[in-house]
Amino acid sequence: MPVPPEPPLDCPLCPRLVAFREANATAYPTFFNAPVPSFGDPDAEFLIVGLAPGLKGANQTGRPFTGDYAGDLLYATLEKHGFSRGTYAAHAGDGVTLDGAMITNAVRCVPPQNKPETVEANQCRPYLEARIAALPRLKAILALGKIAHDNTLKTLGYKLNAATFAHGAEADLDGPHGPVRLFDSYHCSRYNTNTGRLTVAMFDDVFDAIRSWLGR
Repeated sequence: MPVPPEPPLDCPLCPRLVAFREANATAYPTFFNAPVPSFGDPDAEFLIVGLAPGLKGANQTGRPFTGDYAGDLLYATLEKHGFSRGTYAAHAGDGVTLDGAMITNAVRCVPPQNKPETVEANQCRPYLEARIAALPRLKAILALGKIAHDNTLKTLGYKLNAATFAHGAEADLDGPHGPVRLFDSYHCSRYNTNTGRLTVAMFDDVFDAIRSWLGR
């Protein structure tokens, strides 16, 4: 039976993540506390791949990059570059929609200390593979951070030496429906922006490159 693009809400594949999910359901009963589904345009040409949901971000709201600082920067940048409509208000009911873009994570469940293990990324990879396969118009993938970059390469059937991660790097790859360009950015986390590793201008430059590649 084919793997669907989104895991079931009670996905049992990763024991450590299941245990953490159950503990969070007790500690935070109003949170989403389940594998966070991808969000965006089903006809997307552009897919953003993050690492995993944040405990009080996507794991709370049920929408990728929603409810924490990383989402504040990502959704503001999507709006600035014409990939979203509506006003982002850090919750899943704010009415924001994406135009030509979709957001997902390499690992769909929140991990302890925001650090998924390699075996968990491997277990979740069929869902990323199915998500990419379900986007027949896909032309660009943005990997937020090296782990997302590595998992995207593996998902597309490449070895890690096929493309080296660096902020602003680009690599032409073959996707399930034709050529896809992989773009890299440092993750839009508060830590990276507070330390100056990633600035708003640096993030904008990556989105400018993606928009140019897509002819938007």
